[in-house]
Amino acid sequence: MKTLIKNGRVVTAVDDYTAEILIEDETISMIGKQIDIDADVVINAKNKLVIPGGIDPHTHMELPFGGTQSSDDFFTGTRAAAFGGTTTIIDFAVQTKGESMISGVDAWHKKAEGKCAIDYGFHLITTDFEDKHTEEMYTLMDEGITSFKLFMAYPGVFLADDATIFRAMSAAGERGGLICMHAENGIVINEIIKRFLADGRTAPKYHALTRPTIAEAEGVHRAIAIAEMAESPVYIVHLSCTDALNKVREARDRGIPAFAETCPQYLFHSIEDYGDDFEGARYVMTPPLREKHNQAELWKGLKM
Repeated sequence: MKTLIKNGRVVTAVDDYTAEILIEDETISMIGKQIDIDADVVINAKNKLVIPGGIDPHTHMELPFGGTQSSDDFFTGTRAAAFGGTTTIIDFAVQTKGESMISGVDAWHKKAEGKCAIDYGFHLITTDFEDKHTEEMYTLMDEGITSFKLFMAYPGVFLADDATIFRAMSAAGERGGLICMHAENGIVINEIIKRFLADGRTAPKYHALTRPTIAEAEGVHRAIAIAEMAESPVYIVHLSCTDALNKVREARDRGIPAFAETCPQYLFHSIEDYGDDFEGARYVMTPPLREKHNQAELWKGLKM
């Protein structure tokens, strides 16, 4: 099967030019100014952008949480991704407490099977990790699941203590795996929440005010410190503020393999969007939206 895309404006991370693209059996085989070849399908992309398929490394399809679940399943979510130009997602399977790691991944395979409009892979949210789980981790890595997410937030649900994080990082580092960290001081945040609840401060904007940037920065600092002791790389998920970003910068300046992602909401929205009424609930997420001044630094961080 040969598909020829003609007259398109090709835009990549480093280039912007007009070209034609030949695709053979789902693989780009040639890019040129003019490709004269008989193709099964010819697409005229005049006045259109031709971009590489996006990879979204952080999605939550059919994730149960807090008595509800995420709005998209693997069909609606991947269909929406395809319309937006994303051709691969990496979703988070979940190992619930007391469950084996492999069982958690098997459950997510069942959710995704036969539903996906695009390619997909998995990270594994890891809630239990003793030394006995090491071989199970390595089995999953041999099957292609090489990244594992642990939480410093959500006590009683996902939170892992420092010893668990250290064990998981040590084991993953031995085999070239990667630990992804939700880095906030969830224990302290819960205490702040108790105070706000006692005072009757329950509007959506208080979701942000109970999760100060210093709580995120402390979590990022601790995650990097544990990774350094475990001799493992670390990947900070959904980093939202300058305070936390500076901890990553400091680590990278010292040669520590610390990486971070941010998300569109932190680049384009701010704490002002919560307002004073319940309409602000549409912006509830963790970490929360931050003050606008953080946005410029996050854009700089993307260029690190």
